[in-house]
Amino acid sequence: MTITRLLVANRGEIARRVFRTCRRLGIETVAVFSDADADLPFVREADLTVRLPGSTPAETYLRGDLVVEAAERAGADAVHPGYGFLSENADFARRVLDAGLVWVGPSPESIEVMGSKVEAKRLMEKAGVPVLGEVDPADVTEADLPLLVKASAGGGGRGMRVVRTLDDVARQVDLAANEAASAFGDPAVFVEPYVERGRHVEVQVMGDGHGDVLVLGERDCSVQRRHQKVVEETPAPGLDPVTRHSLHEAARRAAETIGYSGVGTVEFLYDPRTERFWFLEMNTRLQVEHPVTECVTGADLVELQLMAAEGAGLSVDASETGHAVEARLYAEDPTRDWQPQSGTLTRFEIPEVDATFGRLRDFGVRVDAGFGEGDEVGTHYDAMLAKVIAWAPTRGEALRRLAGALRRARIHGVRTNRDLLVEVLTHPAFVAADLSTGFLQEHELAALGERHYGWGAVIPVEVSAHAAALTIAEHTAAGRRVQQRIPVAWRNVPSQPQVVSFVEGHRAGGHGAPDELVHEVAWTAGRDGYRFAHQDEPALDATSIRAVSATSEAAVLEVNGVETTFEVTVRGDLVDVDSVHGHVALTRLPRFADPADQVATGSLLAPMPGSVVTLAVRAGERVTAGQTVIVLEAMKMQHTVAAPHDGTVTDLPVAVGEQVAAGAVLAVVHTEGEPA
Repeated sequence: MTITRLLVANRGEIARRVFRTCRRLGIETVAVFSDADADLPFVREADLTVRLPGSTPAETYLRGDLVVEAAERAGADAVHPGYGFLSENADFARRVLDAGLVWVGPSPESIEVMGSKVEAKRLMEKAGVPVLGEVDPADVTEADLPLLVKASAGGGGRGMRVVRTLDDVARQVDLAANEAASAFGDPAVFVEPYVERGRHVEVQVMGDGHGDVLVLGERDCSVQRRHQKVVEETPAPGLDPVTRHSLHEAARRAAETIGYSGVGTVEFLYDPRTERFWFLEMNTRLQVEHPVTECVTGADLVELQLMAAEGAGLSVDASETGHAVEARLYAEDPTRDWQPQSGTLTRFEIPEVDATFGRLRDFGVRVDAGFGEGDEVGTHYDAMLAKVIAWAPTRGEALRRLAGALRRARIHGVRTNRDLLVEVLTHPAFVAADLSTGFLQEHELAALGERHYGWGAVIPVEVSAHAAALTIAEHTAAGRRVQQRIPVAWRNVPSQPQVVSFVEGHRAGGHGAPDELVHEVAWTAGRDGYRFAHQDEPALDATSIRAVSATSEAAVLEVNGVETTFEVTVRGDLVDVDSVHGHVALTRLPRFADPADQVATGSLLAPMPGSVVTLAVRAGERVTAGQTVIVLEAMKMQHTVAAPHDGTVTDLPVAVGEQVAAGAVLAVVHTEGEPA
């Protein structure tokens, strides 16, 4: 059968990616969209669209009945599931086929047998593929630790947790089951040994459904946070040729065992110390990281999926050229336990991009993004904004090119992991391919901590605040109707400096929490320009920083003889500062704070918009520092809000099921001896 009109049962970046290939092949496209996604680019790019009422996954993209009904209403003859949501749901695949539609994926039987990670491991063991043994959580001993709890269904790191102490086993199993139920509708989890310093290596396969399987190389996906991939590359660096061949053959055997048809990925845990590897799971769908394979092989994996669905045989050149690396750009705060971020992307620019969603014709940079400038990043779905991919003749060149593209990106409105990605790509251990799934923790990159400038260790927020202060002054001057030729705050005999105060991050209402560090910048202006006055900053002597020039859009500062240009964007009290050292978001504090804007000391504020799923304490209860007070759910992940210190819960103004905004007071923990 020839596909003429395809519905993508997904959203965002992957929907746009499938649409791109469909347009090239002359296939009409249909998008389904939730109320929360109505204004996103993938909806605008489809030929036809069908609304799925509601905003949560359970109301929309996980409703297989509504998706099939949408395909029938739109006159589609095929359905592509993308990844996540219903992509590995055998019942959904059967529903599509029963409706007389073409299913762009493997058979429901293949999905079913590999959909249960427990059953898949048993089948692979019988087929001679190495597997890790399963552990009964009721019989765990100290000798079994550490352990990994994993959701039996789904993927993407949800429902996956590491356990290192016996008394934490039950709690982590419960948390993993809750996340799995929320993300995939299936709370089943299992437990297996956790291999320290293991690498995550996966093999791309393509089957014709008749026993023939083609291997399209492997990918290393070891750099992860919360067990979700952050950086992926192909070929996997440092693999012994014998080990690489063994991995490929094991993946081929896995796919042949189930008569696999279409594109799929067989994932392995690889121990570089022993050269051993074990089967983890098979993803019976397209992978998020598929662009790196497309770069080095020249294949269009979406096109191969469509060809397989139409019944075409295998005819792919599996030769590889160069090295490709992908970085996942997330709306999240790495310094605060990867908290998802939401808001409007007021600026979204990645320079010198050679392709979007399509194959690169030559070495260069490709971007697959689900959002654009002006789009709203919500709280209901995954926090990934875009994938940035670099392809070059060698691994070193690919790393450098990708780090450069990310470093020059301008992303405002939400906090992202962009600076962390640059840190990873340029880290000596990563460059040397000394990889493991615990890479971020081993090198303490998750906290980002103090960033290092060319002139020495300096906290960038303070430097950026100085640039912001001057640009705000120029911005104010540009808006004056009188005395525009007179320098800002100019005095013949200056007495007191002008002082501008900031807190890091964008804060609603122009104020910060009581315990936030305030950055004060004091400056004067005269005939020879701006001068900074000394302030009590913890890591910056204002006398060591000199203002070279300033406009309403940028400031040039000199520190220890090195000049740097800081681009500054001002929107009311919200300020974004970009430079070669990264991005810093600031909120300008008012000179005189309104008492109504202040929150009580000890207030626990919502780190992001979300839904309250658990109240772990009651008002009047005593708590200890670090004790869980509330659990929020946002972007399909659960986030613990803990007591900042010992004390008593004096206020608990929220209820289970309540939707809260970022910055909302969730609870107040009063410390003995302090005024309530």
